[in-house]
Amino acid sequence: MDCSTHYLPYESTGYFSKIVQDYLQQHENLKSYYLHEANLAGVQSALAERDLHTVNRVVLAEVLTEQYQGIDTDSLVKKNIEALLLPNAYTITTAHQPNIFTGPLYFIYKIIHTIKLASELTSKFPEKKFIPVYYMGSEDADLDELGFVNIDGTKLVWDTTQTGAVGRMKVDKSFLTLIKSIAGQIGVLPYGNELVALFESCYTLGKTIQQATLELVNALFGRYGLVVLVPDHPKLKKIFAPIIAKELTEQFSQKIVAETIASLQENYKVQAAGRPINLFYLIEDKRERIEFNDGVYEVTALGLQFTKETILQELNNYPERFSPNVILRGAFQETILPNIIFIGGGGELAYWLELKNVFKAAEVAYPILMLRNSFALLTNKMVAKQNALQISDEDLFLPTHQLIKEYVERNSANQLSLSEDINNAKAFYETLHVKAQKIDATLNDHVSALETSAIKKIQALELKFRRAEKRKFSTAESQITQLKGFLFPSNSLQERHENLAIFYSKLGPQIIDLIYKSSKGIDPSFILIKLNQ
Repeated sequence: MDCSTHYLPYESTGYFSKIVQDYLQQHENLKSYYLHEANLAGVQSALAERDLHTVNRVVLAEVLTEQYQGIDTDSLVKKNIEALLLPNAYTITTAHQPNIFTGPLYFIYKIIHTIKLASELTSKFPEKKFIPVYYMGSEDADLDELGFVNIDGTKLVWDTTQTGAVGRMKVDKSFLTLIKSIAGQIGVLPYGNELVALFESCYTLGKTIQQATLELVNALFGRYGLVVLVPDHPKLKKIFAPIIAKELTEQFSQKIVAETIASLQENYKVQAAGRPINLFYLIEDKRERIEFNDGVYEVTALGLQFTKETILQELNNYPERFSPNVILRGAFQETILPNIIFIGGGGELAYWLELKNVFKAAEVAYPILMLRNSFALLTNKMVAKQNALQISDEDLFLPTHQLIKEYVERNSANQLSLSEDINNAKAFYETLHVKAQKIDATLNDHVSALETSAIKKIQALELKFRRAEKRKFSTAESQITQLKGFLFPSNSLQERHENLAIFYSKLGPQIIDLIYKSSKGIDPSFILIKLNQ
């Protein structure tokens, strides 16, 4: 399948925050908030830092082998799991919750970037082995965020009464109804039934969402050697238990984050403030806050109370019942993986910049922070519209009304701008000011009022000119609106809204290969892929 790929700097899009842009430009304001630069020199530094922190590779490999039991596993994945036992093997990691059917496109892009970067670094450092890992945030309980999918502009929502960690929820009859709805949407497309069959094989009645997601992601990316890790496991939580205990007894993380935020917010908007105890109690279908009041640990929603001794005993007996929130999740990830780079979106990088000193206090290696690649996919139909409308790649990010205005100005045979007339009017009233000054200076206020009124009337007339001319270009206006709606549904980036399904069902698994081929590794970018299918 032919395509053309165009790379744009993030800052040219207008969709990335000041803190992300400053991080990319290595602004002095941010240098104290991270440890390693996101470049090859930073990789060398991160490797050295990583080697100072031990990882229980045996338990990691055991858990992964257990999790892949019964799954059709590519030989590359098996080799990568085995390689994790070696001291010269490191991971490149991205993390995301188990959105149903993979959720928005950026879920796919994060994983592809991780795979690409691991491949690049293995070539750059042949004496090392870099393994791409998708770390599943399966303990997230926000079903409102994870339980829907947008396919070709249609929002499908999982209607279930289940609660707690989404990864532990199970496929029910309501979920299977969603698959039927998807089949009705994409079944007529060339690869639609293939994708529906994949969904049906992964999401079977009674299976947990985290297991189904593992199988789905493995089916899509196993041939690249991607390793999927579900961290909701007693053996992995046991490794993290000392830091959980530190948080329970010292409540160390919020104090540190508060200090960092106080400094960061002098220049940036901050995201994750944390809580006195940044842990949840996780049991069956419940994930509830742990709070400390008057010397007692409480899980109010479950009616549970613990003393210091009993909660530490609970941790020792059932480490899987303790779930880190956003402040400590990254520390858990970096404790159980030999990781050197974390790939995330702008929001993720922003809150990781708050956490360097939390990692230091927990004695956990702090990785390189890498902004993931962003993509926009244009079908050949949309590319034809862009070309016909003579809109540059950079201008695609301009507001719709501005694109329409510029198109009308470019293509109108009439003079629509009255700026010259406004300047002439100002010059005319300037002469009146001179005359008024000579006759009676108090008349200047009256002349100013006349000038303001006249200028406003000319500006209003210009607006009427533009509106009248715009009506002659209704077809172009409609095409611009369609193009913008395709790239920016609901005024958001396509990757934050649309699912992979519509593209996969038209192009098949080669769409993943195409994105992989276009993806950058160490030098991420905003990437436009123009499809010629």
